[in-house]
Amino acid sequence: MEEPDIKAAHKNSSKRQNPFDIPVNQDLVKVLVNFIYQETTRFGLKKVVLGLSGGIDSTVAAYLAALALGPKNVLGVMMPYKTSSADSVSDALSVVKDIKIKSMLFNLTGSVDALAENDPDILKNKVRFGNIMARMRMICLYDQSNEKKALVLGTGNKTEILLGYSTLYGDSASAINPLGDLYKTQVWQLAELLKCPKQIIKKKPSADLWTGQTDEGELGFTYREADELLYYMIDQRYSDEELIDIGFKKAFITTLRNKIRFNQFKRVPPVIAKVSNRTINVDFRYNRDWGS
Repeated sequence: MEEPDIKAAHKNSSKRQNPFDIPVNQDLVKVLVNFIYQETTRFGLKKVVLGLSGGIDSTVAAYLAALALGPKNVLGVMMPYKTSSADSVSDALSVVKDIKIKSMLFNLTGSVDALAENDPDILKNKVRFGNIMARMRMICLYDQSNEKKALVLGTGNKTEILLGYSTLYGDSASAINPLGDLYKTQVWQLAELLKCPKQIIKKKPSADLWTGQTDEGELGFTYREADELLYYMIDQRYSDEELIDIGFKKAFITTLRNKIRFNQFKRVPPVIAKVSNRTINVDFRYNRDWGS
Protein backbone atom coordinates (compact mmCIF):
# COMPACT_ATOMS: atom_id res chain seq x y z
CA MET A 1 0.00 0.00 0.00
CA GLU A 2 1.34 3.45 -0.91
CA GLU A 3 1.88 5.98 1.87
CA PRO A 4 -0.62 8.88 1.79
CA ASP A 5 0.59 12.14 0.29
CA ILE A 6 0.40 14.26 3.45
CA LYS A 7 1.49 17.45 1.76
CA ALA A 8 -1.16 17.05 -0.92
CA ALA A 9 -3.77 16.45 1.74
CA HIS A 10 -2.68 19.62 3.49
CA LYS A 11 -2.93 21.67 0.35
CA ASN A 12 -6.35 20.28 -0.54
CA SER A 13 -7.84 21.18 2.83
CA SER A 14 -10.62 23.66 2.21
CA LYS A 15 -10.89 24.59 5.85
CA ARG A 16 -9.05 24.01 9.11
CA GLN A 17 -10.17 21.23 11.39
CA ASN A 18 -10.51 21.82 15.11
CA PRO A 19 -6.89 21.95 16.25
CA PHE A 20 -5.07 19.86 18.86
CA ASP A 21 -4.75 16.11 18.58
CA ILE A 22 -4.69 15.60 22.36
CA PRO A 23 -8.23 15.70 23.79
CA VAL A 24 -8.64 17.46 27.12
CA ASN A 25 -10.41 14.84 29.21
CA GLN A 26 -10.00 12.77 32.36
CA ASP A 27 -7.37 10.61 30.66
CA LEU A 28 -5.19 13.67 30.19
CA VAL A 29 -5.74 14.63 33.83
CA LYS A 30 -4.54 11.16 34.87
CA VAL A 31 -1.41 11.49 32.72
CA LEU A 32 -0.51 14.89 34.20
CA VAL A 33 -1.29 13.86 37.78
CA ASN A 34 0.83 10.73 37.36
CA PHE A 35 3.63 12.83 35.85
CA ILE A 36 3.73 15.11 38.90
CA TYR A 37 3.64 12.18 41.31
CA GLN A 38 6.33 10.15 39.56
CA GLU A 39 8.70 13.04 38.83
CA THR A 40 8.49 14.23 42.44
CA THR A 41 8.71 10.93 44.29
CA ARG A 42 11.52 9.50 42.11
CA PHE A 43 13.81 11.99 43.89
CA GLY A 44 12.65 10.79 47.29
CA LEU A 45 10.49 13.92 47.74
CA LYS A 46 6.77 14.30 48.22
CA LYS A 47 6.16 18.06 48.02
CA VAL A 48 6.04 20.81 45.41
CA VAL A 49 6.06 24.58 45.63
CA LEU A 50 4.69 26.93 42.99
CA GLY A 51 4.01 30.59 42.45
CA LEU A 52 0.29 31.13 42.84
CA SER A 53 -0.62 34.24 40.86
CA GLY A 54 -4.38 33.98 40.62
CA GLY A 55 -3.96 33.26 36.90
CA ILE A 56 -5.17 30.30 34.89
CA ASP A 57 -1.84 28.46 34.52
CA SER A 58 -0.76 28.43 38.17
CA THR A 59 -4.33 27.58 39.19
CA VAL A 60 -4.48 24.52 36.94
CA ALA A 61 -0.99 23.44 38.05
CA ALA A 62 -2.05 23.73 41.70
CA TYR A 63 -5.21 21.65 41.16
CA LEU A 64 -3.19 18.93 39.40
CA ALA A 65 -0.52 18.94 42.12
CA ALA A 66 -3.14 18.61 44.86
CA LEU A 67 -4.59 15.58 43.09
CA ALA A 68 -1.13 14.08 42.62
CA LEU A 69 0.44 14.64 46.03
CA GLY A 70 -2.39 15.64 48.34
CA PRO A 71 -3.18 19.25 49.36
CA LYS A 72 -0.89 19.23 52.41
CA ASN A 73 2.10 18.59 50.13
CA VAL A 74 1.48 21.58 47.86
CA LEU A 75 2.64 25.09 48.79
CA GLY A 76 1.29 28.02 46.79
CA VAL A 77 3.33 31.20 47.19
CA MET A 78 1.74 34.58 46.44
CA MET A 79 4.31 37.25 45.54
CA PRO A 80 2.66 40.64 44.90
CA TYR A 81 4.36 43.97 44.27
CA LYS A 82 2.86 47.31 45.38
CA THR A 83 1.33 47.87 41.93
CA SER A 84 -0.08 44.34 41.62
CA SER A 85 -3.77 43.90 40.97
CA ALA A 86 -5.81 43.20 44.10
CA ASP A 87 -7.43 40.29 42.24
CA SER A 88 -4.10 38.47 42.04
CA VAL A 89 -4.01 37.73 45.75
CA SER A 90 -7.78 37.35 46.22
CA ASP A 91 -8.08 34.92 43.30
CA ALA A 92 -5.03 32.98 44.52
CA LEU A 93 -6.63 32.73 47.96
CA SER A 94 -9.80 31.36 46.38
CA VAL A 95 -7.69 28.53 44.95
CA VAL A 96 -6.08 27.89 48.33
CA LYS A 97 -9.51 27.73 49.96
CA ASP A 98 -11.03 25.55 47.25
CA ILE A 99 -8.40 22.80 47.20
CA LYS A 100 -7.06 23.37 50.73
CA ILE A 101 -3.37 23.61 49.85
CA LYS A 102 -0.82 25.41 52.03
CA SER A 103 0.05 29.02 51.20
CA MET A 104 2.48 31.84 51.94
CA LEU A 105 2.62 35.49 50.95
CA PHE A 106 5.84 37.35 50.16
CA ASN A 107 5.51 41.04 49.34
CA LEU A 108 8.26 41.76 46.80
CA THR A 109 8.00 45.55 46.97
CA GLY A 110 10.96 46.05 49.31
CA SER A 111 13.22 43.62 47.45
CA VAL A 112 12.50 44.98 43.98
CA ASP A 113 12.69 48.62 45.07
CA ALA A 114 15.98 47.99 46.88
CA LEU A 115 17.49 46.69 43.64
CA ALA A 116 16.07 49.63 41.69
CA GLU A 117 17.74 52.07 44.08
CA ASN A 118 21.07 51.09 42.51
CA ASP A 119 19.79 51.95 39.04
CA PRO A 120 16.61 54.10 38.95
CA ASP A 121 16.32 53.52 35.19
CA ILE A 122 15.06 50.01 35.99
CA LEU A 123 11.67 51.44 36.94
CA LYS A 124 11.47 53.34 33.64
CA ASN A 125 11.99 50.26 31.48
CA LYS A 126 9.06 47.83 31.56
CA VAL A 127 11.07 44.93 30.16
CA ARG A 128 13.89 45.29 32.70
CA PHE A 129 11.40 45.78 35.53
CA GLY A 130 9.31 42.78 34.45
CA ASN A 131 12.37 40.55 34.21
CA ILE A 132 13.50 41.55 37.71
CA MET A 133 10.04 40.85 39.10
CA ALA A 134 9.95 37.40 37.47
CA ARG A 135 13.43 36.50 38.71
CA MET A 136 12.72 37.79 42.20
CA ARG A 137 9.68 35.56 42.33
CA MET A 138 11.81 32.57 41.37
CA ILE A 139 14.34 33.41 44.09
CA CYS A 140 11.49 33.09 46.61
CA LEU A 141 10.30 29.79 45.15
CA TYR A 142 13.73 28.17 45.11
CA ASP A 143 14.37 29.35 48.64
CA GLN A 144 11.14 27.66 49.75
CA SER A 145 12.07 24.63 47.66
CA ASN A 146 15.22 24.27 49.73
CA GLU A 147 13.53 25.00 53.03
CA LYS A 148 10.52 22.72 52.48
CA LYS A 149 12.39 19.98 50.57
CA ALA A 150 9.99 20.48 47.69
CA LEU A 151 10.40 20.64 43.92
CA VAL A 152 9.55 23.88 42.11
CA LEU A 153 6.53 23.18 39.92
CA GLY A 154 6.56 25.03 36.61
CA THR A 155 3.41 26.67 35.28
CA GLY A 156 4.45 27.81 31.78
CA ASN A 157 2.39 26.54 28.86
CA LYS A 158 3.47 25.52 25.35
CA THR A 159 2.34 28.78 23.78
CA GLU A 160 4.48 30.89 26.11
CA ILE A 161 7.49 28.58 25.75
CA LEU A 162 7.36 28.62 21.94
CA LEU A 163 6.88 32.38 21.67
CA GLY A 164 9.46 33.16 24.33
CA TYR A 165 6.86 34.91 26.45
CA SER A 166 8.75 34.17 29.65
CA THR A 167 11.80 35.38 31.56
CA LEU A 168 14.93 33.28 31.41
CA TYR A 169 15.71 32.07 34.97
CA GLY A 170 12.45 33.69 36.02
CA ASP A 171 9.08 32.07 35.29
CA SER A 172 10.78 29.74 32.79
CA ALA A 173 12.70 28.07 35.65
CA SER A 174 11.34 24.97 37.38
CA ALA A 175 12.17 21.40 38.31
CA ILE A 176 9.17 19.84 36.57
CA ASN A 177 6.41 21.29 34.41
CA PRO A 178 3.07 19.54 33.82
CA LEU A 179 1.72 22.21 31.44
CA GLY A 180 4.64 22.76 29.07
CA ASP A 181 3.21 20.58 26.28
CA LEU A 182 -0.28 22.11 26.44
CA TYR A 183 -1.28 25.21 24.51
CA LYS A 184 -2.94 28.01 26.44
CA THR A 185 -6.29 27.11 24.89
CA GLN A 186 -5.93 23.59 26.27
CA VAL A 187 -5.08 24.97 29.71
CA TRP A 188 -8.37 26.88 29.67
CA GLN A 189 -10.18 23.67 28.68
CA LEU A 190 -8.42 21.81 31.48
CA ALA A 191 -9.46 24.50 33.96
CA GLU A 192 -13.10 23.96 32.99
CA LEU A 193 -12.71 20.21 33.40
CA LEU A 194 -11.10 20.61 36.84
CA LYS A 195 -13.83 23.07 37.88
CA CYS A 196 -11.39 25.87 38.71
CA PRO A 197 -12.91 29.16 39.95
CA LYS A 198 -14.94 30.82 37.20
CA GLN A 199 -13.52 34.28 37.78
CA ILE A 200 -10.02 32.95 37.10
CA ILE A 201 -11.07 31.18 33.91
CA LYS A 202 -12.73 34.36 32.61
CA LYS A 203 -10.05 36.92 33.56
CA LYS A 204 -7.64 38.32 30.99
CA PRO A 205 -4.25 36.57 31.14
CA SER A 206 -1.63 38.73 32.83
CA ALA A 207 1.78 38.27 34.42
CA ASP A 208 0.76 41.20 36.64
CA LEU A 209 4.16 42.87 36.22
CA TRP A 210 2.78 46.42 36.13
CA THR A 211 -0.58 48.17 36.32
CA GLY A 212 -2.85 47.30 33.41
CA GLN A 213 -0.46 44.76 31.90
CA THR A 214 -2.03 41.92 29.88
CA ASP A 215 -0.32 39.14 27.97
CA GLU A 216 -2.35 39.55 24.80
CA GLY A 217 -1.90 43.32 24.86
CA GLU A 218 1.86 42.83 24.81
CA LEU A 219 1.81 40.05 22.23
CA GLY A 220 -0.48 41.90 19.84
CA PHE A 221 -2.77 38.91 19.24
CA THR A 222 -4.91 36.52 21.25
CA TYR A 223 -3.73 33.20 22.63
CA ARG A 224 -6.48 31.39 20.75
CA GLU A 225 -5.33 32.90 17.45
CA ALA A 226 -1.73 31.96 18.17
CA ASP A 227 -2.55 28.46 19.36
CA GLU A 228 -4.35 27.45 16.19
CA LEU A 229 -1.48 28.63 14.00
CA LEU A 230 1.17 27.12 16.30
CA TYR A 231 -0.56 23.75 16.21
CA TYR A 232 -0.37 23.55 12.43
CA MET A 233 3.08 25.15 12.30
CA ILE A 234 4.78 23.11 15.06
CA ASP A 235 2.80 19.94 15.70
CA GLN A 236 1.74 19.32 12.11
CA ARG A 237 4.84 20.92 10.52
CA TYR A 238 2.95 22.80 7.82
CA SER A 239 5.07 24.94 5.54
CA ASP A 240 4.28 28.64 5.15
CA GLU A 241 2.63 27.90 1.81
CA GLU A 242 0.42 25.25 3.37
CA LEU A 243 -0.50 27.57 6.24
CA ILE A 244 -1.53 30.30 3.79
CA ASP A 245 -3.50 27.71 1.80
CA ILE A 246 -5.67 26.87 4.85
CA GLY A 247 -6.36 30.52 5.62
CA PHE A 248 -3.60 31.97 7.81
CA LYS A 249 -2.25 35.43 6.96
CA LYS A 250 1.34 35.62 5.79
CA ALA A 251 2.18 38.49 8.16
CA PHE A 252 0.90 36.52 11.17
CA ILE A 253 2.86 33.44 10.10
CA THR A 254 6.03 35.51 9.79
CA THR A 255 5.49 37.15 13.17
CA LEU A 256 5.13 33.85 15.00
CA ARG A 257 7.98 32.12 13.15
CA ASN A 258 10.29 35.02 14.02
CA LYS A 259 9.30 34.89 17.69
CA ILE A 260 9.92 31.14 17.84
CA ARG A 261 13.35 31.42 16.21
CA PHE A 262 14.48 34.50 18.12
CA ASN A 263 13.60 32.94 21.48
CA GLN A 264 15.24 29.56 20.93
CA PHE A 265 17.97 30.54 23.40
CA LYS A 266 15.40 30.40 26.21
CA ARG A 267 14.61 26.75 25.48
CA VAL A 268 18.11 25.27 25.70
CA PRO A 269 20.76 24.90 28.44
CA PRO A 270 23.67 27.36 28.46
CA VAL A 271 26.15 26.66 25.65
CA ILE A 272 29.46 25.28 26.92
CA ALA A 273 32.66 25.59 24.88
CA LYS A 274 33.74 22.07 23.91
CA VAL A 275 37.43 21.51 24.64
CA SER A 276 37.42 17.92 25.97
CA ASN A 277 36.17 14.56 24.75
CA ARG A 278 33.20 14.66 27.16
CA THR A 279 31.38 17.95 27.46
CA ILE A 280 28.45 18.47 29.81
CA ASN A 281 25.10 18.47 27.96
CA VAL A 282 26.85 17.48 24.72
CA ASP A 283 28.56 14.11 25.32
CA PHE A 284 27.98 13.81 29.07
CA ARG A 285 24.20 13.48 29.30
CA TYR A 286 22.13 11.47 31.76
CA ASN A 287 18.53 11.40 32.94
CA ARG A 288 17.60 13.95 35.55
CA ASP A 289 17.40 11.37 38.34
CA TRP A 290 20.79 9.77 37.56
CA GLY A 291 22.50 8.93 40.84
CA SER A 292 19.49 9.54 43.05
